Amino acid sequence: MVAMGELWATVGSVMATVMFVSAIFKQYFPYHLWHYVERYSHKLVRFVYPYIEVTFDEFSGDRLKHSEVFSAIQTYLSGKASLHASRFKADVIKDSRSVVLSMDAKEEVADEFKGVKVWWVLGKRTPKTQSFSFYPASEERRYYKLTFHKRYRELITEAYINHVLDGGKAITVQNRQRKLYSNNPSKNWYGWRSTKWSHVFFEHPATFDTLAMETKKKEEIKKDLKKFSEGKEYYAKIGKAWKRGYLLYGPPGTGKSTMIAAMANFLNYDVYDLELTTVKNNTELRTLLIDTSSKAIIVIEDIDCSLDLTGQREKKKEKDGDEEEKNPIEKKAKEEEDSKKSKVTLSGLLNFIDGLWSACGGERIIVFTTNYADKLDPALIRRGRMDKHIEMSYCCFEAFKMLAKNYLDIETHEFYADIESLLAETNMTPADVAENLMPKSDEDDVETCLKNLIEALKAAKEEARKKAQEEAR
Repeated sequence: MVAMGELWATVGSVMATVMFVSAIFKQYFPYHLWHYVERYSHKLVRFVYPYIEVTFDEFSGDRLKHSEVFSAIQTYLSGKASLHASRFKADVIKDSRSVVLSMDAKEEVADEFKGVKVWWVLGKRTPKTQSFSFYPASEERRYYKLTFHKRYRELITEAYINHVLDGGKAITVQNRQRKLYSNNPSKNWYGWRSTKWSHVFFEHPATFDTLAMETKKKEEIKKDLKKFSEGKEYYAKIGKAWKRGYLLYGPPGTGKSTMIAAMANFLNYDVYDLELTTVKNNTELRTLLIDTSSKAIIVIEDIDCSLDLTGQREKKKEKDGDEEEKNPIEKKAKEEEDSKKSKVTLSGLLNFIDGLWSACGGERIIVFTTNYADKLDPALIRRGRMDKHIEMSYCCFEAFKMLAKNYLDIETHEFYADIESLLAETNMTPADVAENLMPKSDEDDVETCLKNLIEALKAAKEEARKKAQEEAR
């Protein structure tokens, strides 16, 4: 016991001496001399230390984009961490019903591949130049470090790393909890855990099976979506970014938002609800695009109301003449008002959809919704940008039968003939039909709800007739 104590005391003394000498050497000897000593000492260590280290950073580039490789490794190691690590970070997935444990910072987890043992460590880096900040943790950069014996270099770099990435992606798909994102104003992009997008779990129940639309039209859309999701190699072959645009147009209440939810549930994609009025300029718009993930639907609802994109070309010509007529006070007020408005231009939006920046990432669907497609600039909705135009029309008899099945659990009824006749003569949105079919109390039965719908259809028919007479006069 005494000998062991003396041994540790000697080791501690040697380490302290080495650290002291190293500090003195760095402080008083020229940098280039210290650089040579450091370089040759590393070579000496490599003779004694037969291990190789590979680092995987959390962010690629200049922190512009979260590394998918880092995320895949994190997911793969989550199962290993629960068996070997002693400190964990807990994440809730699958509709807040399941908890996944992942390794915490500075934890080491061992793994084995084809009889070869490797070690993973989660580390953090802080910038060398420290600055005063209320949010110091926001400057930390995480990374995973993989350590293995150098004799297995080829096996680990060629086979094991691919095994880890494939395993992590498979677990991600299995545990995927879809999210609904909303963009934050740029003033909130920085600081403690601030992000460009905030999210909630996406739990909308709409599916194509419950969507009130003609069966043939639904099947056509489903086939188009499936073809797109499986088309990675095809898009690469034809030299086109792996994205697709959908324009949903029609009167209010015809199910445009429900269609988006059904698309997301069918493809198992996240939804990014982009609010253009909070985006200051085209640069911010591109930054938001870079920060979206693959397997995503980017939605701009009511695009004809989001920004004044329809008349920019004409107004630009009239701008100079209008400014000359304003007095200085009005001009100053106008400038202050304009400074608060979004500077996103039609050109910037077109580049966002179909320009060079649209190829940053893949497997994205861009959806525009509008009540008035004729108000949009033709360049915005041409094929290649909005590849598929889907009209969300008034309720037809086939859509009604789907609503009746959803709301009343019936396939047919003696009132169906009257309803079919009235729907052919009356424009009523699926939202209005659904409202009339929904029981308002426990006393409302199937017959009551169908009668309510018939009365509503008759009233709408009479109102349309009177309106037509007034317009004729």
